[in-house]
Order: sequence, then structure tokens, then C-alpha cells
Amino acid sequence: MRVAVIGGGPGGLYFAALAKQLSPHWDVTVWERNAPDDTFGFGVVFSDETLDGIAQADPEIYAAMSAGFARWSDIDVTHRGRTLTSGGHGFAALGRRQLLQILQERCAALAVDVRYRTQSPPAAELAASYDLVVACDGVRSATRAAYADTFGPDLDERSGRYMWLGTDKVFEAFTFLVEERDFGTLQVHAYPYDSTRSTFIVEMDEAAWRRAGFAEFADRDHPPGTSDLDSIGRCEELLAAHLDGHRLLPNNSKWLRFTTVRNRTWRHENVVLLGDAAHTAHFSIGSGTKLAMEDALALAACLHEHPDVPGALAAYEDERRPVVESTQRAAQASLEWFENIGRYTDQEPPQFAFNLLTRSRRVTYDNLRVRDEQFTTAVNSTAPVPPMFRPFPLGGLLLRNRVVVPPTALGTARDGVPGDFDLVHLSTQALGGSGLVLAGMTAVSAEGRATPGCPGLYTDGQEAAWRRITDFVHGQSDTCLGVQLTHAGRRAAAGDGPPIAASAVAWDERSPVPREATGADMDLVVRDFVRAARRADRAGFDVLELQYGHGQLLSGFLSPLTNLRTDRYGGDLDGRLRFPLEVLRAVREVWPAGKALLVRISAADWAEGGLCEADAVAIARALADAGADGIDVSTGEVVSHERPRYGRSYQTPYADLIRNATGVPTIAVGAISTYDDVNSIILAGRADLCGVGRAQLHDPLWTLHAAAAQGYRGPAAPWAPGWQAGSGRPPAARTDRVPPRLELLRRPAAPVHQRWLPRLAATAPAN
Repeated sequence: MRVAVIGGGPGGLYFAALAKQLSPHWDVTVWERNAPDDTFGFGVVFSDETLDGIAQADPEIYAAMSAGFARWSDIDVTHRGRTLTSGGHGFAALGRRQLLQILQERCAALAVDVRYRTQSPPAAELAASYDLVVACDGVRSATRAAYADTFGPDLDERSGRYMWLGTDKVFEAFTFLVEERDFGTLQVHAYPYDSTRSTFIVEMDEAAWRRAGFAEFADRDHPPGTSDLDSIGRCEELLAAHLDGHRLLPNNSKWLRFTTVRNRTWRHENVVLLGDAAHTAHFSIGSGTKLAMEDALALAACLHEHPDVPGALAAYEDERRPVVESTQRAAQASLEWFENIGRYTDQEPPQFAFNLLTRSRRVTYDNLRVRDEQFTTAVNSTAPVPPMFRPFPLGGLLLRNRVVVPPTALGTARDGVPGDFDLVHLSTQALGGSGLVLAGMTAVSAEGRATPGCPGLYTDGQEAAWRRITDFVHGQSDTCLGVQLTHAGRRAAAGDGPPIAASAVAWDERSPVPREATGADMDLVVRDFVRAARRADRAGFDVLELQYGHGQLLSGFLSPLTNLRTDRYGGDLDGRLRFPLEVLRAVREVWPAGKALLVRISAADWAEGGLCEADAVAIARALADAGADGIDVSTGEVVSHERPRYGRSYQTPYADLIRNATGVPTIAVGAISTYDDVNSIILAGRADLCGVGRAQLHDPLWTLHAAAAQGYRGPAAPWAPGWQAGSGRPPAARTDRVPPRLELLRRPAAPVHQRWLPRLAATAPAN
């Protein structure tokens, strides 16, 4: 088998070495345009998981790498003049030059043909004469561009600016430096990689970068291989207090914009992408070199395990893609956090540090407690209970905890009248411990029902049925009970005529075309909402939520994709807000001040031309000014051609955005299913309340079980008297087993805090 490798970086060299080790008879050739001692970059960070794989795959490479590692376990966050340290993380770093030398020597020992200072032939030419072409040619991959129709690249270039530098200051830990200046926020990611050097990455958003004067330096000519020395000098001045007299060291260092690389597929016939050519992940979450070496290991293994190249390449992509996409989701969250770091710099240093450490959603409250309980306790010191069990004032109410059961469409009502199933559902959820339970999809008129099984609040019989439910719930629990009022608009169940909507735009090709609402229609809708709000108050609800999202009638007015009106209720955002605000103000007048009024919105349409982040902030601010006590922040379901980016707590960033841009209380919703995520969201200040939906359908006592799992027995999670016997975890098989001692000498526990202190190791006396 003849294998061509384009690119002699760590990914290409490691693949070549592994492939040759597994199949010595293969002809493996690597083309590398640079000289063997040309190195761009500084240190490379590895996780323990990756190192375990390297150790198993090639012990010689691992031994050489391990001998040169800088190792530590601490993360330092410096903000507002204070440095907070979180331990127990575990890092190993190595200089990129040293790593390349190790891989080059291993390739030479295995007789891999590495052609330095040689530009590879085009991928098509190689593909014709080799059995396999492995393209490791980086972010600007010529191979990917040559087969763009097959690979389907998606290159997301961000607006922020960053610069890779080194320094002769040896940091003792992974260090985040956050400086607030008159031009904006300046942040640094720094970490050691040997006994004399550290990587030092400077990052800023575009506006701050320009105000700081860096644009002038960046516009000058900087040929390949040279550095922007003027910008580097300016960074030294701005960060002098953190450098302690040390210098910043350039290596082809210029201001860059990060590009996230994604591809529809990584393979074309006998050509396959590896490393940055296939995918990138923001440097704040990990190392591209780490991902490339993991790719190399998986590709070499799949080629060894499968009898033909097509099967091996398919297996490689099937194995690696889920890992890479998970990493990219975490990296995207981290990237966006740093892009918007100005939202959080007003936080006190402990909360800011916790927010930073949990930014990617991979590190969580519980995870940090395991790694360094002292750090988490210090952050949570103002209320030494799990964050989810802190009370929260909402309007005129005091919720006993931060967990919300979001509105659920049960579809069990008859003629809009809720029945026994609604009673059982809502009472069980209320007894399950949550601070607020919301009844969902309750129509303000018969024409406004989304389905025939939706409940309503437009008749005396419906009001009486709801009163029966609220009386029972309030008689058993102090949980606050709310109801969501809606008019489904173009998503309404089929009636005698077409439904009304902001504009005559059907939901999809199978749906009826709605009728554009007239002034008389809108006046009637306002009256229906007011009448339903009065009924909700008389029915005993504590909280009222108005549905302004998910493509319902009022959502349709807010989105430019569904509001095409040319009158005063259309056009710009002010026009599109006019009717929803009229409804809200009218409801606010009749809804008691001692209760709470929420509005649910879709903060993003997940479709081109839809609402943007600035729109979401402006909508939330306008709703709060008109009387909303909080915003229930959902996304999507506005147009049928939406393309959401689903994932764990994927909608939380929008609640975070609105809360920190406006100061309005928010409810985060969307794939939040663990108490660990709830605690992380609340403690980091990303939202005030968390809606936990499907997890509480799976387990209606979810909140009480979360309290038991955390050892919390306070007033924020009361068990009903009849259920007290079940408040502890029931015994299970082998839970009472006492393990025997099987160690003659106990191993000491690993230290929580480990610093990189090469100077002390160098001066320690010999035994």
C-alpha cells in the first residue's frame, strides 16, 4: 500500500509513524514545505485522556514526550486585581518544536520518507498514483478547496482578534488575565510549556481592538514569517504588570481572526482530511494539535482494522466525527463567551471565575466540587446551599427555589376544559418540589387553540375547572402555580375559516394560508387576552405567562420572517413590537401587582433573516418596560425551515445574553436535565431560573430527588408529609458493602493544587 501525507505537522507525522509501525511494508511518504527546524507556535497542551491513547499506541513517542512535559493542575483567573485559583484539573504541555523533533525522529527510525522543504504535488495527482492521500494541510487546506463540492466546507470566521505569542516568564498554572481598560476588555490565555517559556495568547473583540489602536499596526505590511512588532510592543506596555519585567516573544505573530472549520464529510474517494483541514476548535477549549493526533491514531487504527480503504475511511469518520462535534460545541460556547466577555466583567471576581471556568458547559458545578471543593465553596459562600435551592423574588412573589416546570402541552382538554389528567399532572409536579409550575398552551379564545385538546380560559366552565386544580394544589403545597396564555395564530387548529396571523404566510406547504389580522381582529385579541387574564386571577393562578414565541400569533408579529405588514404594525422592530406591547400593557393593567407576569419569547428564529441577538435584547427590554416581571427565553419554532443547533442547554446563551444585557430576570430553558447544569447556570449568573421540562416528565419528583442527591434537606425542597418516608435514597444491591483493604501501603491522595515550578526542581539538592 502506498500512502501520501500532505503536511508534516504533528498530525501528519504522527499518522505516518503509526501507520508505518502497524504495517512496516507500506510505502509512506510525507511532504512538508518547511524545513525540519521551522516551527510556528509555542506550547501544545494535552489532556490525560489523549496521553493515555498516545502511551498505548506508541510507548516510545509517549516516553519522549513525557520526559519533556510541563505538568500542573491549577487554573488562575485574575480579574479586578484579584487572582482566584481552582485546582484538580491536570495539564501537560510540551513545546511545539520539541514535539515535532520527537515525531521527526520516530518517523526516521521507522523509515518513513519525509520530504522537507518540498511542496507536495496536487492532491488529484497524488490520488492517481497512491492508494491513500491523507491531507493534513491546515486551516487553509488546498486539498479541501480542490474537492470543495464533496467536502462541503463551512468556514466560520469570527470578528474577534487574537495573537499567538510566547514569553520568557514561566507561569505556574493555566492563567487567564482579564484587564478592563478605557478601550474595552483585554484578555490573555497563558500557560507554561517548559522550564523557560510560556504560551501567551492575547485576545480582544473587534471594537476594543480598534479603539486600542491596533488596527493601525495591523494594516502595515507584515510578510510571511515576520511579526507585528509594534502591536507586540503595545501589548507589553498594556500587560507589563503581569509580565514582571519579562518580554513577549514573537514567532510569525500577527493579529488573526479565528476560523471554525466544519465539513459535510472528511473523505473523497481515496483522499481524507485530518486535523485542521477537517475541523478546528477554539484555542480556549483545547489544542488543535491534540485533536489532530487523536485523528491520526483513529485513522491508522481503522486502516489496520478494515480490509479496504473506503471501509477504513468511513469507519474513521464515523468514529471521530461525534468526538469532534462534541468538542466543537464546547469550543463554540467558549469562543462566544470570550467574544462577549464584557457582559460579565461587572461580576465579582469569585462569580466571574466560576463563570469563566464553566463557560463551555463541560466543566460544571459538581465537576468543580470534585476537583476543588474549597474553590466552589468560596464562590458559593453567600448562600451555603446548592444554588438551585436559593429563593428568588419574581414580581410580587418569592419562589422558594430556582426550578421551573415549563408549560407542557398535554392535549387532554375537552372543549378547552382541563380535566383529571391536568389535575394529576400539575399537582404531582407541584408536590415534586419545583418553585414554579406553569400550565401550558392555554388559549384565550376557541379560535386561538393550537390543537382541539388544548385547554382554554374563555368560558365560565374552564375557569371553574382551573379553580378546582389551583385549590387542590395550593391546599397541598406552597409551590407557585402559573398559566401560559396564548393565541396560536397561523398555528391554530383548523376551524371554520383561515386562522389570523400577522401576515398571510403559511407555516408550511401543508398548512392553510392565514388571513392577515385586521385592526378589528387585533382589538378582539386584546380583549380576549384581558378577559383570560382576569379569569386566570379568579381561577387562583399566582403567575401569568404570555406566549410571544414559537410561531404563535404574537410571535408572528415580532419576527421579520412572518411579519410582512406595511402598516404601523410591521416594518422595523418598533413597528413589529407595537401590537405585542399593546396586549402586554392591557394585561398588565388587570393582572394584580402582587402576582408575577412573565413573557415567553423566541430569542432566535434559527433561520437566515430572522431575529438577531440585538433584536432579542431590544424585545426583552421593551417587554420589561411595558410591565413584564421576567422573560422566559426560548428559541425557534417560528418558521418550519429553521435549523436549530441542538445540544445540552443549547438555549441558555440567549437567557444569559438578555439577563446580562438588560438586568431583566430570565428563565433558561432547552435541554436542561441535570441539577448540576441548573446549579452551574444559576451560580454563573447566566439565568435566574431554569425550566426543566422533559426530565420532570420523566421524573415528576426530579427537584426533590435532586435535593436528596445533594444532601439538601432545607425549606426550598419540602417533601409532602405522606411522602417523607421516601425522602432518602432507597437501598440498592451492594450499597451496604464495605470494601476490604487491599493495599499494604496506602497511596497518598493526589494534591488538589499543583503548580509548574521548574526553578525549584532545578535547585533541589540531589539525594
